[in-house]
Amino acid sequence: MAAQYQADVEDTYAEAFRSIYAEVLITARDRKWLDHAVREATGNATSTILCDCEAGLDRYVGPGGDESFATPDGRPGAIVQFHLPRFRKDRVEALERSLLVRLSQNVLTCPTARCFNLLDTDPYFKLGRKIAFFGDGHQTRETRFGRKVWVVPIMGGEFVVDRRFGFTDGIMGGNLWFMGATEDAAIEATERGVEAINKVPGTIMAFPGGIASSASKAGSKYKFLIASTYAEYCPTLREKLGGASKLPPGVNSIMEIVINGRNLDVISQATQAAIAASVSTPGLIRITAGNYGGRLGKSFIWLKPELHPAVP
Repeated sequence: MAAQYQADVEDTYAEAFRSIYAEVLITARDRKWLDHAVREATGNATSTILCDCEAGLDRYVGPGGDESFATPDGRPGAIVQFHLPRFRKDRVEALERSLLVRLSQNVLTCPTARCFNLLDTDPYFKLGRKIAFFGDGHQTRETRFGRKVWVVPIMGGEFVVDRRFGFTDGIMGGNLWFMGATEDAAIEATERGVEAINKVPGTIMAFPGGIASSASKAGSKYKFLIASTYAEYCPTLREKLGGASKLPPGVNSIMEIVINGRNLDVISQATQAAIAASVSTPGLIRITAGNYGGRLGKSFIWLKPELHPAVP
């Protein structure tokens, strides 16, 4: 029997940072329309480098999903998260704006969709009231499914949305780099990691399919850019950069997973799940993570936590 392939896991950490986030439940009559609503509501939300927020699917709940989580209306549901960095001075206003735009333009418009809040916090956004103005005076405040909601008449029937939407502290920027001998190996390893993270409640991966093929570094030679390609890790620049290249021997492709979530614990769990699921991928040479020596964030997610016990 052949020995199992095992990639090297570097003794390093992913440098995450604090966020504020909202957690929303979308429901629909079936998975088809639920998927349409989720896809549109979380579109163009991979990175706050240029996107208005970072958003993604946490998990499916209710019928056809995690049935231990009962949706208010008994229909298929999806939990989605929306994050903004806490270091942004306008973070609260910007998060409310992102939610208003995405829920009104992408969930309200989706056939059979409804929208509920999952964070019972104070402060909160009176978001339902703002969305309900679309009813042009015909909107009503009601109690449905044991919740205080706005009901908006629409051509398809009616749209139901919670009155209040909470927000609280979360974590952004957990990450893993998968270094492969080939592009196929790097993608396969990362896909295994994504699949494992999808099973960890409380986390999202905002990039396409959960994977970023263009990990960036902070700053650029161009003053108008705040981030740019990480040249030292680009395989096609290995010869051009010579000794400045940081690519390990044999690595010809790197794929990244970026993880946002409720707190440091769930992101750490997701990190370990992804490593365990991918480490034996044929052609995977190394698993590592991106960090900036503590300059970006103070939330460290160690790839080998057993070597770095928490400080009491």
